[in-house]
Amino acid sequence: MDHIFITGLTTTAQIGVYDWEQQIRQKIIFDLEMAWDCHKAATTDDVQFCLNYAEVSQAIITFCQEHAFYLVEKLAHETAMMLLQRFNIPWLKLTLHKPNAIPDAQSVGITIERTHPNFSS
Repeated sequence: MDHIFITGLTTTAQIGVYDWEQQIRQKIIFDLEMAWDCHKAATTDDVQFCLNYAEVSQAIITFCQEHAFYLVEKLAHETAMMLLQRFNIPWLKLTLHKPNAIPDAQSVGITIERTHPNFSS
């Protein structure tokens, strides 16, 4: 299985456990690695067989704009599940960064791996 990746996808989200965090939007950065069979796209040179990373990126941005979360764990999980189902991705690894969440760190976050419920290896 091939892997398509997106790094440094930046958007904003309403995220945080404190009341003041639920009143603002904070910067969130995503890094993704997604399993995809690229053989047909590579042999035909036809975009219809690709995992469209522009559409994946826009789906993440829109999802973050339309939902509010308390925890990075929940945002990561919900984003991953949305992508698996919407794009029929067999497997993905998603890293979510929340920059400047604590004063002495550049970023905090989480890395998760998820498999599509209908995918069997």
